[in-house]
This record gives sequence, structure tokens and C-alpha cells, in this order.
Amino acid sequence: MGQYLIDNNAISNFFSGLLTENGLDFISKVLDQTPIISVITEIEALSWINPNKSKELIVKEFIKDATILALTPDIVAQCVNIRRSRKIKTPDAIIAATAIIHNLTLITNDNDFKNIEKLSFINPSNL
Repeated sequence: MGQYLIDNNAISNFFSGLLTENGLDFISKVLDQTPIISVITEIEALSWINPNKSKELIVKEFIKDATILALTPDIVAQCVNIRRSRKIKTPDAIIAATAIIHNLTLITNDNDFKNIEKLSFINPSNL
């Protein structure tokens, strides 16, 4: 199994059970390794407002177990290149840049990541 960077929407859909059986199985296998996320994904996941405290605890445990990749000058430079080449939100550009710089395949359900040069991604909803 390869190395993956997991986007917030994939995490959310996984913990909510909103993926296909193949998508759930794929992410389960990725999570069996040490999950890797961007600092942006950490912020987004911890910002969820969820009245279900057990889900909140699951997310916090997930974050605690994950490798969190911080912003670096290389990621910032790649992010700027991405934003100059296309219209994309800054957090998404940071996540894409993080995957590119660390040579990781991004797991995301977000089509905004399509056609970003050098970015490899998998949509677990399509598995």
C-alpha cells in the first residue's frame, strides 16, 4: 500500500459511514498504517461542531494517532504556484501542495483537486 495524505472530507465521510463499502475498506487499510494529514486538515477536523461527543472523541483520537505535516517554505512556494495557475481556495491549495512536496497520494472526495499538476489523488467515493 502506498503513502497517502488524507483530506478532511474523506475523514468526515469515513467516520460518518458515507462511503461505498470499497471506499470504507480502502480508508480502513490506510488508517491501519499511521495516517498522514496536513495541519490544515487537523484544524478543519477539530473545528467540526458535533453534538455527538463519542464522534468528537473518535476524531480527537484519530488526530492524536496521525502524523501531521506542518507548513514549510517548500509547501508555501508550491501553494503559491498552484493558486497562481488556477482558482482554488487557499486551504485546498495548501493540502495539494503538501501532498506534492511529500510525494503522497491525496485521498479526497473534492473535485477541486482535479487537474492540479503533479498531484496524484484518489476519490474513495469512486472505489
